[in-house]
Amino acid sequence: MRIALIHALRHSPPPIEAAFARLWPEARLMNLLDDSLSADLAAGGALTPRMTERFLTLARYAAGTGADGILFTCSAFGPCIEACQEALAPMPVLKPNEAMIEEAVAHGGGGGGRIGLLASFAPTLDSMPAEFPPGTELRTALAEGALAALDAGDRDRHDRIAAEASRELADCDVIALAQFSLARAAPLVAVATGRPVLTTPDSAVRKLRRLLAE
Repeated sequence: MRIALIHALRHSPPPIEAAFARLWPEARLMNLLDDSLSADLAAGGALTPRMTERFLTLARYAAGTGADGILFTCSAFGPCIEACQEALAPMPVLKPNEAMIEEAVAHGGGGGGRIGLLASFAPTLDSMPAEFPPGTELRTALAEGALAALDAGDRDRHDRIAAEASRELADCDVIALAQFSLARAAPLVAVATGRPVLTTPDSAVRKLRRLLAE
């Protein structure tokens, strides 16, 4: 199987490649990166039709290479990715967070529990909560400064900031890490909160492998 990975942050490839190496090493991966997407969203503050067209261009290119499935890895672009899903159906095209949301709801929210959502990219907290099922009890926290630390190459500081911010969510039943780049902080978040922690890369690989096996 050939899987196209489409990124809007340059920190996203390593965690998803590591997840594939652990959970689906047989898959053949290709990476497409346009980090101007995240920069333009942060600067403009809103998704635009032009941005959706850029996503469609990337998705169609990936499909044209012979990809069997596509996984987007930046969680702030839900409507853009939905347009790609519609355009390329029935090819599996996954939002970065949809599989993790399903697992989080099954783990905590499905039984009336509370889900904690931790992000390091502020626009994610504007777009991603709406992707949870209606009635989900959701608490959010922003690891402010974590992404800047990662940009500066200070991975340990990134992880410490994420763990400290996650303490706000310690009364939740499960913690969901919204960014692929946050996955590396999962062990520290688990220690800081004492709660189960879900990451977008692992959840996404599990779902994509299941879909393509079917």
